[in-house]
Amino acid sequence: MKKLFFLLALLSLTTLQAQDDKKTLVDLAATEELSQEVVDLFQEMDIHTAFLKMAQYWPLPDNEIESLEGQTIRYLNMLSERFGEVQGSAKVKTEYIGDFAQRETYILRYEYSAIRIIFSYFRNDEGWVINAFKWDDSFEEEFIIDK
Repeated sequence: MKKLFFLLALLSLTTLQAQDDKKTLVDLAATEELSQEVVDLFQEMDIHTAFLKMAQYWPLPDNEIESLEGQTIRYLNMLSERFGEVQGSAKVKTEYIGDFAQRETYILRYEYSAIRIIFSYFRNDEGWVINAFKWDDSFEEEFIIDK
């Protein structure tokens, strides 16, 4: 039991240390600039640099970010074989929850399909941090329905 408590305490300290080393973005314009920069890097297939840029503002332990980066590289390589070459990107929308949360959605177009890239930001006492990042091929959810 003491070993389990020690391990949990060590993991908590590691997570807190990882959070202390992170920077914050000063305002919503800075979050939008970072998102666009990361999407541009995805378009160039420079995933490593994209994750390095996000890691500065993402309060996750570095090993978790590196794992996500590795998975992303593997899957995007497979997608490139199926979807063809990247053709461009487009910002779809920005959503807000009060003055403390923002979500930006982008589409990365390939020859035969597209992926959706979503950034969620959270404002704490120091500024804005990445709260979540994900990409998937569920861009159908982004269609605008005309009435």
